[in-house]
Amino acid sequence: MPIRPGSRPPEDRRSTEHRNPASHNLDRLSTLEIVRLMNREDQKIAIAVRRELPAIAKAADAIVEALRTGGRLFYVGAGSSGRMAVLDAAEIAPTFGTPRALVQALIAGGQKAVTSAVEGAEDAVGNGERDLRARRFTARDIIVGIAASGTTPYVLGALAYARKRRATIIALTSNRRMPVTKLADIVVAPEVGPEVVTGSTRLKAGTSQKLVLNMLSTAAMVRLGHVYENLMIDAVLTNKKLEHRALRILSEASGKTVSRSRRALRQARHDIRVALVMLKRGVSANEARKLLSSAGGNLRRALGES
Repeated sequence: MPIRPGSRPPEDRRSTEHRNPASHNLDRLSTLEIVRLMNREDQKIAIAVRRELPAIAKAADAIVEALRTGGRLFYVGAGSSGRMAVLDAAEIAPTFGTPRALVQALIAGGQKAVTSAVEGAEDAVGNGERDLRARRFTARDIIVGIAASGTTPYVLGALAYARKRRATIIALTSNRRMPVTKLADIVVAPEVGPEVVTGSTRLKAGTSQKLVLNMLSTAAMVRLGHVYENLMIDAVLTNKKLEHRALRILSEASGKTVSRSRRALRQARHDIRVALVMLKRGVSANEARKLLSSAGGNLRRALGES
């Protein structure tokens, strides 16, 4: 409904759309005063996320269960929320050595929307369902709907379709008691309050989303066995920097020299997991692969440490 000149806008229960009293005179501040103000506001983000830790842990456990039983993880969002989704999903495969299809991100407007605004993309409620259908979304999959406002039509359409498919639904929002939470089985809602620039949810809301997505994906991958101690044991070695990192990881995890780690990594065909079994069990690459296979891929069991 259009707002008549001189009239007050309708009440908006979304705190992310309210004006922040602390930044009313933002355009009159010096640069140092602006960044100090932003820093003070940003300190509220970790507190808001901390309040949601039980829900975040519950959501991560649900993701683990879905992936263990053959499902995939889908993030769905629009605008800044969609870009956070794309960023997190893109990092999972190279960091944890998983298939690229295991964690997928859908953003309203498609690939173009990652770097540019796509006019009206997030308002098309039917496109959320359409994009999930195109990925053959099933009840085994799990979905995280990311919407700072809690009202994004594209996200609501995707979650409504996921509900029809009887998949587990997680809502990540900055505004509780909004439509997105009514569709969800698990709600994660760090309420960070009004933004320094009114309505610019790429700020505190976006940062809180990034923190939560880091926790969800990292906790899930650790629980699925893609980390040994606190080391990236399944990283994909696509450049020299990562190869050097793999050598440091192998040497640290096995207690062997860098020279021995390099030789094992070469014999393991750059598979860090296989190389670690070789070094810690004193076996060949073939024997290491057999140990991993008989342990169902569980590295601790293959090492005799479970």
